Amino acid sequence: MKKGAFLFCLIAMSFAPPARKHKIYLVGDSTIAKKEIRAYPETGWGMPFTYFFDSTVEVDNRAVNGRSTKSFIAENRWKSVLEDLKGGDYVFIQFGHNDEVKTKATYTTENEFKTNLKKYVSDTRSKKAMPVLITPVARRKFDSTGKVLGTHEVYSAIVRLVAKEENVLFIDLDTRSQALLQQIGPETSRLLFNYLTPGEHPNYPAGKQDDTHFSELGARKMAQLVLAEIKNLHLDLSNHIHRP
Repeated sequence: MKKGAFLFCLIAMSFAPPARKHKIYLVGDSTIAKKEIRAYPETGWGMPFTYFFDSTVEVDNRAVNGRSTKSFIAENRWKSVLEDLKGGDYVFIQFGHNDEVKTKATYTTENEFKTNLKKYVSDTRSKKAMPVLITPVARRKFDSTGKVLGTHEVYSAIVRLVAKEENVLFIDLDTRSQALLQQIGPETSRLLFNYLTPGEHPNYPAGKQDDTHFSELGARKMAQLVLAEIKNLHLDLSNHIHRP
């Protein structure tokens, strides 16, 4: 190659646009969401999840406390995600905690839940992006013998069914997180949740015993379960995880 042509190539390369980052949108409820300072040390698993990837991956955490498949759509939060979504992006979708509680305004019937999940999948695919359905992460609940108990059986089963019917990438976080809780047991598992004694933290002067929301340690452990499943699915994102 002549010197002039070589220099031209170098100059052209210097002005080439940078490669587009892989982008992951997280859609869901308080078990994933970013927390305000006044809620600390409560931590959504989407917060540490961000830091396990190298600089080529951007995680956009759109999860919000208290939301269900229904209310996330009704509040136009899903519309906002779709407006930003581009081909090749990933959308990780985890609902169920608020959908399944009949006393909440966010309650979603089983049929509605299934319909809504299918909408999230079809809308994501319409933008040439990739949906990943995730069963709701486990609550901390044990019986008197120390056996972990599931609290999402019906709604987790619906997620599994939709994933099968729609041939969607799928992470069974309910099963994986229950296994983790069983492994470490009733007492040690408190460390993964927002358990605080009175006076331990200024945000919770009276203490806290929360079997749904995570401590910083718990959020990291749940994020690691999701990351392990990303590897098991052999997603291209696996090549950009810089810690297991």
